[in-house]
Amino acid sequence: MKKLWFGCSAALLMLVGGVSVEACTTVVVGKKATVDGSTMIARAEDMGTAWAKHFVVRQANSNPTDFVSKGNGFKIELPKEQFKYTATPEWDVSEGAFEEDGINSKNVAMSGTESGTTKKSILKLDPHVEDGVAEDAIVTVVLPYITSAKDGVERLGKIVDEHGSAETNGVLFSDKDNVWYMEIVSGHQWVASRVPDDKYAVVPNMIATGKIDWDDKENYLYSEGLPEFIKKNKLADDVKKVSIRDVFADKKEDAKYNLPRLWDGQRAITPSQEREITDEKFELFLKPDKPITIAKVGYVLSSHFNGTKYDTMTGSEPDKYRPISVPYTIEAHILQFRNDVPEEISGLHWLALGVTDTSSFIPFYSGITKTPDIYVKGTDTPDTESAYWTYRMTDVLVKPYYKEFKKKEILPVRQKVRQHLTEELAKADKEAEVLIKSDPSKLTEFYNKKAVEFSDYTIKEYKEMQQRIITELTKKTPTKHNKKL
Repeated sequence: MKKLWFGCSAALLMLVGGVSVEACTTVVVGKKATVDGSTMIARAEDMGTAWAKHFVVRQANSNPTDFVSKGNGFKIELPKEQFKYTATPEWDVSEGAFEEDGINSKNVAMSGTESGTTKKSILKLDPHVEDGVAEDAIVTVVLPYITSAKDGVERLGKIVDEHGSAETNGVLFSDKDNVWYMEIVSGHQWVASRVPDDKYAVVPNMIATGKIDWDDKENYLYSEGLPEFIKKNKLADDVKKVSIRDVFADKKEDAKYNLPRLWDGQRAITPSQEREITDEKFELFLKPDKPITIAKVGYVLSSHFNGTKYDTMTGSEPDKYRPISVPYTIEAHILQFRNDVPEEISGLHWLALGVTDTSSFIPFYSGITKTPDIYVKGTDTPDTESAYWTYRMTDVLVKPYYKEFKKKEILPVRQKVRQHLTEELAKADKEAEVLIKSDPSKLTEFYNKKAVEFSDYTIKEYKEMQQRIITELTKKTPTKHNKKL
């Protein structure tokens, strides 16, 4: 099944457990809402159950200037100067790279896209552009050319203004000081909000932006014609007080598909807030009850209504609502910029391949120039060599006896891996700080070495766990004869 049809921005809806679904869930966090003053943007990419993702580094000035999308024919002339950046493309790029997420050498991060749905009445006024910018190309034509999060919004906004968008999408940008959440709401209209430093947001597949301050250009950006578009087409009585969501969003699927995910994410980070699971009224940006950690964001991206009757793995009503973590998650990422370490080691690309609920997030310094070999392997056929299939197979093995193996194997291993990587990352930071002062020319080699070490350790732990699970599964083979004979 090609990504063109099942990407996070695909218009196609699938039916899983009686609930229509699209894909992907986003988390964005301001620097004063985190435990260490870092910024974070994160997203789970949901597409298929057997479709490998790779993790790569795109070298500076390697993209062609005359870019043409293999997905829909979108064309654009790109600048000659291109920054190095990390990315998670498809194993099969015949219909587009779908690079999805990464950090460039200017310490700017981008994740795209989070699909949404626009009212048909709006799309009659400003239709999607068939060969406009789409998910398959959006990171490729923006991330390597921006020097700040706001710069990213402005570059993508200009592309949508001039070339149009093929889809309704949410896109995330961050640097060490700022996080921006952008929504492309029709063929040529878009809006972006700077995430308040002390707040976060969890966004499912819907247009979520409410009221904005049209005069506050420090915290809001939007397409030049957006106010006039609303006014000319009589979409609201008062443009100054308009809710972007109310005007543009098609909300038909929200009660089963989107609002429950928003509720699940917010209850994990702000449990003091009392809301119903399908409550239409919500605050997009909320303050956390406690400072947010990488582990907490990872928990949100792996959640499936844990501990409620809607838990898709153990609940009494598992098929009622669409959860955040699903069997067709192919990767999840957390892009972090830390403000308590030197700029050279500020950026971390945390990556969990396969189903987030049974995988682990591994940190990679954004300064790497190559990724471990196992991250550039894997197709749509299971193997024993690639990182993707190592993590994906864990989920396959666990599913038949989920309750038992989640508690006995997955949680202990994930905790062990997290503790080890946290400790090793702290040691690596100190080593890097010494190199920054004494011999910065050795930093690149150091980043690449740590990438292999962190990856090898986690892969080893997961493969050993798989062997234990397989051994236990063989004992559960049903027998119908007398075992004593």
